[in-house]
Amino acid sequence: MHILTIVLQSWLLFSMVFFGGSKIAGAKHQVELFDSIKLPQWFRVITGYVQIVGCIGLIIGYWYPEVAAWSGIGIGIMMLLAILSHLRVNHPFGKVFPAILNLLIAIAVVFLYGDELSNLFG
Repeated sequence: MHILTIVLQSWLLFSMVFFGGSKIAGAKHQVELFDSIKLPQWFRVITGYVQIVGCIGLIIGYWYPEVAAWSGIGIGIMMLLAILSHLRVNHPFGKVFPAILNLLIAIAVVFLYGDELSNLFG
């Protein structure tokens, strides 16, 4: 189970680094994406930084699993909002799929680290 958790956590980490970094850098596809979902470009940059903060939490989570669980919760909420943003403008499934996949992986990370969260709350 531990190896699966590390693999999923690492996938989520690399995915968020890629997508968050490309948002911050102003990659053409990210600029066009935010235009198409009718969100301002400053929000793209903020979203990118929030994704990078989630990455930092996932990295810390290799040593402190409860931090990875909290990062998974935050990333999961962000991916749910991304899915809703795509659906609001009727994007095709292919554009929504990365957010769906990352949401499912974030849920898995939270579930696999669930014991650490429950220990945190007694």
